[in-house]
Amino acid sequence: MELNGAPASPDQMRVLALTNYGHFTTMLVKNFVVRGLSLHLERLTRDCRQLFDVELDTDAVRHHMRHALAADPGPIMVRVTVYDPALDLGTMGSDAEPSILVTTRPVAPGVSAPLRLQAARYQREIPTVKHVSVFGALMHRRRAQRAGFDDVLFTNDDGMISEASTSNIGFVKQGRVIWPQAEWLPGVTMALINQELDQLTVTEPVNVSDLPDMEATFVTNAGIGVRAVLSVDRTEWRTDHKVLDKVRKLYEETPYESL
Repeated sequence: MELNGAPASPDQMRVLALTNYGHFTTMLVKNFVVRGLSLHLERLTRDCRQLFDVELDTDAVRHHMRHALAADPGPIMVRVTVYDPALDLGTMGSDAEPSILVTTRPVAPGVSAPLRLQAARYQREIPTVKHVSVFGALMHRRRAQRAGFDDVLFTNDDGMISEASTSNIGFVKQGRVIWPQAEWLPGVTMALINQELDQLTVTEPVNVSDLPDMEATFVTNAGIGVRAVLSVDRTEWRTDHKVLDKVRKLYEETPYESL
């Protein structure tokens, strides 16, 4: 764990833990290369501008990532968190000088089994920002897992679907990939899939009542790539659909970018 290229002290981490104001992105790094690196950096820049009213130095982000990975170039999961250790509850309105925190964790081993999701009514604060305030999402994930599911699928009061707790969700119907038309976090993996599939993806409203009409369902994020969904509540799908196989293959063939 490094803050601006040096070991982070407990005092520097205290503000992040107690104030919980900042944003991040998470990526899979293999030998100093990343799928969608430029998109991750664009996200960090956009969110930094929105949360702190300053421009982020993306060259510094890359430098600190390389430094943190010098002893272990991966494959490894890397999280870059942007926050200001000088801000606290009483000084949130002060001009900010965000710092760059780089943390790592092992890549989950093995092939991931299809997910069983539980639908729940919830919408994250400022859905388009990947901020560090994840209490609500994790609370609903915990409730879903305690009920025997793997994760949660968010809907609004009318049953319109948005996203999973830490993933975008896509549906397959009549040879196309459908992304829900809703307020959700624009994922890097989803963007890469859209680039490769070109005219085969659409965005339109999807209600829980529409799920039986779908042929297959999957979720995406940088950690898992493309993962099939077996069911949402009592609606089940096949997990060997040819379009789903194509989505996986196209994502796996996406070029890497160098740090």
